Amino acid sequence: MFAISTAIALAMSCTVTDGDTIRCGDERIRITGIDAPETRACRKGRQCVPGDGHASTRTLDQLVGGARLSIIRLGQDRYGRTLGVVYADGLNVACAQLAVQQAFYIERWDDDGLVAADCPLLAAERRI
Repeated sequence: MFAISTAIALAMSCTVTDGDTIRCGDERIRITGIDAPETRACRKGRQCVPGDGHASTRTLDQLVGGARLSIIRLGQDRYGRTLGVVYADGLNVACAQLAVQQAFYIERWDDDGLVAADCPLLAAERRI
Protein backbone atom coordinates (compact mmCIF):
# COMPACT_ATOMS: atom_id res chain seq x y z
CA MET A 1 0.00 0.00 0.00
CA PHE A 2 1.28 3.51 -0.80
CA ALA A 3 0.85 6.17 1.90
CA ILE A 4 -1.00 9.35 1.25
CA SER A 5 1.67 12.03 1.47
CA THR A 6 -0.47 14.71 3.07
CA ALA A 7 -2.15 14.68 6.42
CA ILE A 8 -5.59 16.16 6.81
CA ALA A 9 -5.94 18.50 9.77
CA LEU A 10 -9.14 18.17 11.76
CA ALA A 11 -11.12 21.21 12.80
CA MET A 12 -13.58 19.19 14.91
CA SER A 13 -12.95 17.84 18.36
CA CYS A 14 -12.26 14.16 18.79
CA THR A 15 -12.84 11.82 21.69
CA VAL A 16 -10.87 8.77 22.77
CA THR A 17 -12.60 5.41 22.56
CA ASP A 18 -9.72 3.36 23.96
CA GLY A 19 -5.92 3.30 23.87
CA ASP A 20 -5.71 2.86 20.09
CA THR A 21 -8.96 4.33 18.73
CA ILE A 22 -10.45 7.81 18.53
CA ARG A 23 -13.78 9.14 17.26
CA CYS A 24 -14.03 12.37 15.29
CA GLY A 25 -17.67 13.11 14.61
CA ASP A 26 -19.09 9.97 13.00
CA GLU A 27 -15.66 8.67 11.98
CA ARG A 28 -13.94 6.04 14.11
CA ILE A 29 -10.17 6.05 13.58
CA ARG A 30 -8.06 3.01 14.47
CA ILE A 31 -4.47 4.08 15.04
CA THR A 32 -2.23 1.88 12.91
CA GLY A 33 0.87 0.08 14.10
CA ILE A 34 -0.10 -0.42 17.73
CA ASP A 35 -2.30 -2.53 19.93
CA ALA A 36 -3.35 -1.20 23.32
CA PRO A 37 -4.73 -3.20 26.24
CA GLU A 38 -8.49 -3.75 26.23
CA THR A 39 -10.72 -1.69 28.51
CA ARG A 40 -13.18 -4.58 28.68
CA ALA A 41 -12.56 -8.30 28.87
CA CYS A 42 -10.66 -9.81 25.97
CA ARG A 43 -13.11 -11.36 23.50
CA LYS A 44 -13.18 -15.14 23.42
CA GLY A 45 -10.74 -16.58 20.88
CA ARG A 46 -8.65 -13.40 20.72
CA GLN A 47 -5.19 -12.88 22.17
CA CYS A 48 -5.01 -9.44 23.76
CA VAL A 49 -1.94 -7.50 24.80
CA PRO A 50 -1.26 -7.18 28.53
CA GLY A 51 -1.70 -3.99 30.49
CA ASP A 52 -4.25 -1.61 31.94
CA GLY A 53 -6.72 -0.58 29.24
CA HIS A 54 -8.09 2.27 31.31
CA ALA A 55 -4.61 3.73 31.86
CA SER A 56 -3.88 3.44 28.15
CA THR A 57 -7.14 5.21 27.33
CA ARG A 58 -6.38 8.02 29.80
CA THR A 59 -2.91 8.47 28.33
CA LEU A 60 -4.25 8.76 24.79
CA ASP A 61 -6.92 11.18 26.01
CA GLN A 62 -4.20 13.40 27.50
CA LEU A 63 -2.29 13.28 24.20
CA VAL A 64 -5.17 14.25 21.93
CA GLY A 65 -7.26 16.41 24.26
CA GLY A 66 -7.01 20.00 23.07
CA ALA A 67 -4.33 19.16 20.50
CA ARG A 68 -4.45 19.99 16.81
CA LEU A 69 -4.90 16.59 15.18
CA SER A 70 -3.87 15.53 11.71
CA ILE A 71 -4.47 12.11 10.23
CA ILE A 72 -2.95 10.18 7.37
CA ARG A 73 -5.83 7.97 6.29
CA LEU A 74 -4.79 4.57 4.93
CA GLY A 75 -8.08 2.78 4.32
CA GLN A 76 -10.62 0.95 6.45
CA ASP A 77 -10.60 -2.17 8.57
CA ARG A 78 -13.20 -4.94 8.59
CA TYR A 79 -15.21 -3.05 11.24
CA GLY A 80 -15.54 0.06 9.04
CA ARG A 81 -13.06 2.11 11.07
CA THR A 82 -10.64 4.40 9.29
CA LEU A 83 -7.07 3.13 9.59
CA GLY A 84 -4.72 6.00 10.11
CA VAL A 85 -1.58 7.49 11.53
CA VAL A 86 -2.64 10.20 13.97
CA TYR A 87 -0.54 13.21 14.95
CA ALA A 88 -1.35 15.48 17.91
CA ASP A 89 0.41 18.82 17.56
CA GLY A 90 2.86 17.07 15.23
CA LEU A 91 3.57 14.13 17.57
CA ASN A 92 2.80 10.62 16.31
CA VAL A 93 0.40 9.36 18.98
CA ALA A 94 1.28 5.70 18.32
CA CYS A 95 4.91 6.53 19.12
CA ALA A 96 3.82 8.44 22.22
CA GLN A 97 1.77 5.44 23.41
CA LEU A 98 4.79 3.19 22.85
CA ALA A 99 7.08 5.61 24.71
CA VAL A 100 4.97 5.47 27.87
CA GLN A 101 4.44 1.71 27.54
CA GLN A 102 0.68 1.98 26.99
CA ALA A 103 0.71 0.00 23.73
CA PHE A 104 2.72 -2.56 21.79
CA TYR A 105 4.05 -2.24 18.24
CA ILE A 106 2.47 -4.65 15.75
CA GLU A 107 4.45 -4.62 12.52
CA ARG A 108 1.74 -6.23 10.39
CA TRP A 109 -0.63 -3.42 11.43
CA ASP A 110 1.86 -0.68 10.51
CA ASP A 111 0.58 0.12 7.03
CA ASP A 112 3.47 1.45 4.93
CA GLY A 113 5.78 1.32 7.97
CA LEU A 114 4.89 4.88 8.97
CA VAL A 115 4.99 4.29 12.73
CA ALA A 116 8.33 2.49 12.55
CA ALA A 117 9.67 5.32 10.40
CA ASP A 118 8.66 7.90 13.03
CA CYS A 119 9.99 5.99 16.05
CA PRO A 120 12.15 3.02 15.00
CA LEU A 121 13.74 2.41 18.41
CA LEU A 122 10.41 2.38 20.23
CA ALA A 123 8.90 0.09 17.60
CA ALA A 124 11.80 -2.32 18.06
CA GLU A 125 11.63 -2.19 21.87
CA ARG A 126 7.84 -2.58 22.13
CA ARG A 127 7.38 -5.13 19.27
CA ILE A 128 5.45 -8.28 20.00
